[in-house]
Amino acid sequence: MHADGDRNEGSGGGAAGSTLLSKAGEGGKPYADGDPILEVRGLAKHYPLTQGILFKRQIGAVRAVDGVDFDLHAGETLGIVGESGCGKSTVAKMLVHLERPTAGAIRYKGEDVSRLSGRALKAVRRNIQMVFQDPYTSLNPRMTVGDIIGEPYEIHPEVAPKGSRRQKVQDLLDVVGLNPEYINRYPHQFSGGQRQRIGIARGLALNPEIIVADEPVSALDVSVQAQVVNLLDRLQAEFSLSFIFIAHDLSIVRHISDRVGVMYLGRIVEIGTDAEIYDHPTHPYTQALLSAVPVPDPEARAHRERIILHGDVPSPANIPSGCRFRTRCWKAQERCELEVPLLAVPAEFRFSDTPARHDSACHFAEEKHVVPQEGELEIPGRRPVEDVPEPGDDGPGPGDDGSQPGPTKDEAP
Repeated sequence: MHADGDRNEGSGGGAAGSTLLSKAGEGGKPYADGDPILEVRGLAKHYPLTQGILFKRQIGAVRAVDGVDFDLHAGETLGIVGESGCGKSTVAKMLVHLERPTAGAIRYKGEDVSRLSGRALKAVRRNIQMVFQDPYTSLNPRMTVGDIIGEPYEIHPEVAPKGSRRQKVQDLLDVVGLNPEYINRYPHQFSGGQRQRIGIARGLALNPEIIVADEPVSALDVSVQAQVVNLLDRLQAEFSLSFIFIAHDLSIVRHISDRVGVMYLGRIVEIGTDAEIYDHPTHPYTQALLSAVPVPDPEARAHRERIILHGDVPSPANIPSGCRFRTRCWKAQERCELEVPLLAVPAEFRFSDTPARHDSACHFAEEKHVVPQEGELEIPGRRPVEDVPEPGDDGPGPGDDGSQPGPTKDEAP
């Protein structure tokens, strides 16, 4: 039996959820919704390229992340999107200190945690947890679910005394929509969606304030993706969590995110609210990404402008001068080669009240509607679908919703 189909998505939000992760006993949450709980400034990670066997010398560096700036506000979800290799996962690892930054600062509640170690780092890690991409390789196959979820309590025994750990683990299983009786099972006995729920439960064990989700649904089936995204959405509202949500699927990112940052070759090139980024993009790279998103409406799909980028993504070991996107951009000019564009509101939008007034790292930023928005398509002679009656139909039928009554039990079907 798989809990993905057996348990309701809203289950587990009752008594167990309200008492298990309550922060009331910690004096309340000092940061209100909207305050910057995490500030990232100039974050960089360079991997050295060396030459030689006995006497190695550095001949260059792979600049996986090269100057990332963003804020994460309390209670919000910041989505990060971009092509493979743009540095999204490296940013995630640095936020939870799995990778030490080469440069830059990560300020958690005003304190730079990028240089911490020992007990100070251990205390911060309790409040910043991670959900990994692969729900199978991130779980130890030799440990039971109870041991996997309860392992954080071994590292932070002050969170849960030994006598109450089993009950807390069972409560966590219930919170994420799994049967508490599964506590003695092993990861191979679960489906992909169930294993990702186990990973989420492990992330919730220490009552964190921030969860970094590194492509948590990319390895799952589409139907299970929706369940996991809805679970994260519910947990955020229930436990006042802040999320950094990394994904390739732009539709999922828009569904769950309050703000979206678009990364290209180690830097964020555009950032704003979901409506600003998806409906009013100003950076050419963002516009190209959105033009590739599948559109369910056939008419909108027929009228959208498809942007094809030519050439390959440059190597992070040999980044172009000036604007990093200029080698693939149809707007590139001499200025783009000489001057690095700043991530700021474009000059032409600074004094206007428009959704295009958001940060964009482009010298020639301009708003572009890649996919026609609802109501923009006007076809002469065509009436809205809801106003077009079926042939021979003069209006709604006897039913309140316009449906015709079906045959009675005495009538032939």
